[in-house]
Amino acid sequence: MLLDQLGRPLRDLRISVTDRCNLRCTYCMPAEVFGSDYAFLPRSEVLSFEEIERLSRAFVSLGVRKLRITGGEPTLRRDLPELIGRLTAIPGVEDVALTTNGLLLPRLSRDLAAAGLRRVTVSLDSLDPEVFGRMNGLGVSPEKVLDGIDAALQAGMRVKLNTVVQRGVNDAGLREFWLALRDRAVVRFIEFMDVGNHNGWNLDSVVPSREVLARLSADGQGTEFRPLDPAHPGEVAARYTDGAGHEVGMISSVTAPFCGDCTRARVSAVGVLYTCLFSGAGTDLRAPLRAGATDDDLRTLLTRVWSGRRDRYSEERGEATRARPKVEMSHIGG
Repeated sequence: MLLDQLGRPLRDLRISVTDRCNLRCTYCMPAEVFGSDYAFLPRSEVLSFEEIERLSRAFVSLGVRKLRITGGEPTLRRDLPELIGRLTAIPGVEDVALTTNGLLLPRLSRDLAAAGLRRVTVSLDSLDPEVFGRMNGLGVSPEKVLDGIDAALQAGMRVKLNTVVQRGVNDAGLREFWLALRDRAVVRFIEFMDVGNHNGWNLDSVVPSREVLARLSADGQGTEFRPLDPAHPGEVAARYTDGAGHEVGMISSVTAPFCGDCTRARVSAVGVLYTCLFSGAGTDLRAPLRAGATDDDLRTLLTRVWSGRRDRYSEERGEATRARPKVEMSHIGG
C-alpha cells in the first residue's frame, strides 16, 4: 500500500478533462475573470483519452480504486462516453463517477450510462431562479439542472447533489430546498471554501455545517438527524438520516477539516498532478508521458510524489495560508 508522510493511502483520483465551462459560478469561475475574451486551453495542451487512460492505469496499479471525472464542465468534452468506457474497463477500478452542473445530462445520460457510468454528482445551489441565476453568473434557471437530474435518474444512475452554502447569498430556505430534492438525490451541503484565488472568500460567508443541520431540523416536529457510519474510508461528507430513510451530507472543510483521511489525488486537464485541492503547484505528468516515459517510469514518479506528500491545508488554514496562491477550482474540479 502506497502511503504519504501522514500515513494516508492513495485511493481516489479526480481527473479534469477540460478547463471550459458553460456557467460562470461566482465561487469558481466568476465572469469578471473568466469573460468572453478569456483564453482557454487549446486542444493540443489537453490530455488525450489515451493519455488519461494510461495515467489512470498507473494510478490504479498503485492503489487507486475510484475515479471521478471533473472539469471545468466535463460534459463539454467531446465523446465523453468513450472515455467513461475506457476507464470502467480498467481492471481494479471499482467506481467511476462524474461531477457536473447537469445542463447537458438530458442529451448525454443514456450514452454515459451505456458506457458504464453509474453515479453522477450534480451542482445546484438554489431553487430560487433569481438567486441561482446570480450564483451561476449567466442567469440559468434551476429547472435546467433539474431536467439533467431527472435524465440521469431515468438512465439508471444514482445522483448526489452538491450545494455550496454562502451566508447572505443562498442560505435562506435550506430546509425547503432539502425537502424539495431529498427524494430525487442525496443532498450534500458544502461549506463555502477558499478555493482558487478569485472567489472573494471570507470566514463570515461560511455557514457551518452544524448550523445547516440545525436549520434542517427546525420543522416544529422535533425531527432529529442521526449520524450514519461512513460509506467508505476517506469519505468527505458526514452523513445523517432523518429516520425516515432520507439522507443528507455535510462537507465541513472549514469548520471540521478532514485532511487526516484524505486519499485523493487530482490531475488537471493539462496533466499536472496536485495532491491537495488548495495546492499552489503540482507535478507535470504530461511532459514525461509525451517524452516516452514507460509505465514503470510513471509509477516511479507517482510513488515519489505521493510518498512525499504532507498536504493538510484545511487543518492549517489561517493567516499564514491566506496569501498563498492556489490552483483554480476550474482546473481541478473541486
